[in-house]
Amino acid sequence: MNPRESWTREMESVFIYRAIAASEPASEHRALFGRLAEQAEKQAEIWVRTIREAGQPAPVPADFAPNTRARLVVALVRRFGARHLRAVLAAMKVRGMSIYGSSAPGHPLHRPVSEIGKRHRSAAGSNLRALVFGANDGLVSNASLILGVAGATGGGAAATSSDSRAVVISGLAGLLAGAFSMAAGEYVSVRSQREMFEQQIEAERAELAQYPQAEAEELSLIYQARGMAADDANRMAANIVANPAFALDTLAREELGLDPGALGSPFGAAGSSFVAFAIGAVIPLGPFLVMRGAGGAAMLRAAVGLTAVALFGIGATTSLFTGRGTLRGGLRMLLIGGAAAATTFLIGRWLGVAVN
Repeated sequence: MNPRESWTREMESVFIYRAIAASEPASEHRALFGRLAEQAEKQAEIWVRTIREAGQPAPVPADFAPNTRARLVVALVRRFGARHLRAVLAAMKVRGMSIYGSSAPGHPLHRPVSEIGKRHRSAAGSNLRALVFGANDGLVSNASLILGVAGATGGGAAATSSDSRAVVISGLAGLLAGAFSMAAGEYVSVRSQREMFEQQIEAERAELAQYPQAEAEELSLIYQARGMAADDANRMAANIVANPAFALDTLAREELGLDPGALGSPFGAAGSSFVAFAIGAVIPLGPFLVMRGAGGAAMLRAAVGLTAVALFGIGATTSLFTGRGTLRGGLRMLLIGGAAAATTFLIGRWLGVAVN
C-alpha cells in the first residue's frame, strides 16, 4: 500500500464525511459523520508519520485537492442526501452506510468474506425470483415480437409458408438476441459489483492491520449512532477487532454496508439469465416450430393460448414474492402481457396493410 495514496484517500474521506454531516437532517447522523471525519484525519496523520519515517517529505492538509469524482459525489450528496447515494459512497469506501439499513447494532456477517461468489442455500429464493422474472421478460418480449410479425404478414388462415418462416426466423432471432443481451448485462453487472466488493474488502484488510484501534473506534461510533450505549459499543467493537478474521467480516457489513454473500458468480448469473429468458421466449415460438402443417391460424391460436397460460402462471408465481393473492397476480400479469402482445399485433397488422 502506497502511504501517500493512503493519505490522499483518508483526506478524501474527510472531505466527503464533512459534506455528509452538513447535509444530514438527523442530529445523530451528523454527529456520526463528523466524528468519522475526525477519525479519518487521525488515520491520515498515521500515514504522514509513515511517510516521514521513510525519509520522504510529508504532505500537509493544504496539499490535498479533491478530485473530480469526489467533488461530483459531494455535490450529489448535498442535492439528494447520503441515503440515496449509499451504493456510490460504499464504492468510495465511505463508512457508516449501514445506518441507513434496518439491521440491529452488532449484527454479524452471516457469510465470511472468503466465500464471495459461492452459492448458499439462503440465495435460493433470490435465484428463483431471478428465474421467474427472467422467464417473464423472455415470454412477453418474444410473444410481442412474434405476434407483431404475424400481424404484419397476415398471421391468419391466409398466412403462407413464407409468412410462417418469417415468424419463426423472427422468433428465433428475438430469443437469441434477448437471451445473449440478458446474459451479457447480468455478467457485467455482477462482475462489476464483485470487483467493487473485493477492492473495498482488501483495502479494509490493509487498514485493519495498519491501525486496528482506529477501526475499533469507527465501528463503535456506528454502533452508538444506531442506539447502543457508548460503553457497550466500545466493548463490542474491541472484542470484534481482537479477532481479525471476524473483524473483517463485520467491518465489511457495518462500516461499508456490504454483504459479500449477496453476490453469485458472474458466469452463473449470466448462464441463469440466458436460460431463464430462453425458457420464456420459446413458449410463444413453440407452436410455429412443432405445428408446421396445421396452418397459420392454428399456429397463431396455439401461440396465443400458450402465452396466456404462461403469463397467468408466472403472475401467480410472483405472488410468492409479493405476498398478494395468486389469482390476482396471475390475472394482472395476463392483462399486462396480453395488452403488450395485442398492441404489438395490431401495430404489425397496420404496418403490414400500410406497406402492402
